[in-house]
Amino acid sequence: MLLCNDGSYYIGSTTDVATRFAKHQDGKGASYTRSHKPLKVVYQEELIDKSSALKREIALKRLTHLQKSKLI
Repeated sequence: MLLCNDGSYYIGSTTDVATRFAKHQDGKGASYTRSHKPLKVVYQEELIDKSSALKREIALKRLTHLQKSKLI
């Protein structure tokens, strides 16, 4: 989970957090992070497989902003 410059959170999945974060900062990641500049990685989890990671990503995206803040 990335904290963006407007206080919003971006949630995605990857096998290499550092590389993906760098791409987002360079404007080469998701379109959301092109208009909401990511400041830092604030939360991450390691899961056993891609299926589990995608299911968890969906669950995290459904949380409210306050719930995401509490999770961090």
